[in-house]
Amino acid sequence: MRFFRSVFALTLVLALVAFLGGCAKPPEAEKAAAKAAMDAAVGAGADKYAAPDFAAAKKAWEGAEAQMGEKKYEEAKQGYLNAKAAFDKAAAAAATGKTAAVSEATAALAVLEEGWKELSATAKKLEKKLKDQKDAWEADIKAFEEGLKAAKDAVNKDPLGAKKKAGELKALLDKWDAAFKELAAVPEKPAKKGKKK
Repeated sequence: MRFFRSVFALTLVLALVAFLGGCAKPPEAEKAAAKAAMDAAVGAGADKYAAPDFAAAKKAWEGAEAQMGEKKYEEAKQGYLNAKAAFDKAAAAAATGKTAAVSEATAALAVLEEGWKELSATAKKLEKKLKDQKDAWEADIKAFEEGLKAAKDAVNKDPLGAKKKAGELKALLDKWDAAFKELAAVPEKPAKKGKKK
């Protein structure tokens, strides 16, 4: 009887060790799923268009990685599950953020284009006074048109880059708007009268 008790106790201990050993495996599947979700979020532009959500997901990932390093596999498993959910959320938010950025960039470029048309009309009215700045004005016309085209082409691929370019073009528009206001304020010189004989 004592033999059976010893065998039973040994079997119970071995079963318990096997059970605990089975639970102590690194959560490789959860880590791989979280990594795939992170890659998808980066691919969706979450780091640019949903930066707060992406940062929270990255923090969850780093926490899970730290727990893996400490061999706290149960905590790491939960950390990876949390990181995957956070990366999925960031990827979804990126789509919304990118759509909003496209709308903002498109609107900004439309306003700039309209402002430039008005500025060009003002330039024609001030053509005589613009003589000294004509070369600079013509160079900036070319720069503005090229910049506007590049920004419009980039809107869907890189709306944040298009918004940045719109800011640069706005500075150019503001520069000439101020210059034209100064020129308009300067009174025209009277035409020289011919000599009397």
